[in-house]
Amino acid sequence: MTAFRSLSILLLLILSCSLETACLVPIAAAEETPKNMLAAQIRSQGIACERPERALRDVKRSRPDHNVWILTCENATYRISRYPDLAAKVERIR
Repeated sequence: MTAFRSLSILLLLILSCSLETACLVPIAAAEETPKNMLAAQIRSQGIACERPERALRDVKRSRPDHNVWILTCENATYRISRYPDLAAKVERIR
């Protein structure tokens, strides 16, 4: 009887996870860091960024709905200004 009950609980858990997306494990979430997202965005705009090393938000230049980041790649350092739903403005610093 206890084996049947354990099996029915396990089956119930499996079915409930298959019906809800909350049980899915986000595998790619570990790769979605600001440096990787910013590097992908400027690459899509035709700018080279080989191996992004770090991304720091420039608090002094950022405003609501306007984020400014300093992205350091292996080949260069960029200042990236981002407005929602627009292409990023990219300035090469070094």
